[in-house]
Amino acid sequence: MEAVAQYVGVDVGGERLEVGVWPSDEHLSFANDPDGIARLLQRMVELAPAAVVMEATGGLEVLLASELVAAGWLVAVANPRQVREFARSLGNLGKTDRKDARTLAQYAQAAHSNRRLVAWRLPEQAQLELKALLTRRRQLLQMLVAESNRRLRAPKVIRASVVQSIRRLKRSVAAIDAQLRDKLAESPAQQAKATLLEAVPGVGPQLTLTLIAELPELGRLSRREIASLAGLAPHPFESGQFKGRRTIWGGRAQVRSMLYMAALSAVRFNPLLRASYQAMLARGKAKQLALVACMRKLLVILNAMLRDSAPWNPDHLDFQHSR
Repeated sequence: MEAVAQYVGVDVGGERLEVGVWPSDEHLSFANDPDGIARLLQRMVELAPAAVVMEATGGLEVLLASELVAAGWLVAVANPRQVREFARSLGNLGKTDRKDARTLAQYAQAAHSNRRLVAWRLPEQAQLELKALLTRRRQLLQMLVAESNRRLRAPKVIRASVVQSIRRLKRSVAAIDAQLRDKLAESPAQQAKATLLEAVPGVGPQLTLTLIAELPELGRLSRREIASLAGLAPHPFESGQFKGRRTIWGGRAQVRSMLYMAALSAVRFNPLLRASYQAMLARGKAKQLALVACMRKLLVILNAMLRDSAPWNPDHLDFQHSR
């Protein structure tokens, strides 16, 4: 009799690694430290899972995922929202670390069986550092916005303190920007990507850095796969005779946010996207809908450019019909 394939889900916490195995429904628990990870890797040899899935947790999952990939296992880092929707479809409305681990293992089986599991790749050190710097930059900007709003209604007795805080935050943002430029220059491969991307009208340094750090799959996936990963693939909403409007959801929010800002500029200054945007408006499409379509088109173009190592050329038909 052929052995049943096992799937592993890992709920990564700050102190513990809760591990679920499906369909055997086994549960394991390890400390989230080098010794605990080593013990988990040893257990993996016995389990021989077809795939291992964990949720994106803002960086906590990187060490374990890296060790598993280095050991030769198929690893996927899933979007938490997709996993929660999957759990609800199973009727799992409660939430504990142990339940989450089992749900991740079940999700691994379902996604792998349907060829929907995207393998996680070991990131370059430069990419990890860029991502950390970008995250810190966003945190500083959030604090800067909060302090700027606070200054408008701050009593006189604390206004000087708020102003000093704003100045420090602006200096910190400028320092992070300098670090980002230096870090990008240290990696010839990443610098080559940046040079290709920034040649496209509407694509600035912040979008370029975000794509390199947050969407490393760019240039390695099909146009449909990359659009889905960024949360820009339209999903149908139909039932019987009812034909609802297609909507986008999920994906990587930071990438989508930066693409939105880039598209606002691109529909004015990028000849290809401007023509596409105006054509959609002429057909009666709503402005927001046309803008989202341009976001998707811009992403597909950038994906094709990195895939083929091709420079920007608005007359190149492959950019408009990238596979």
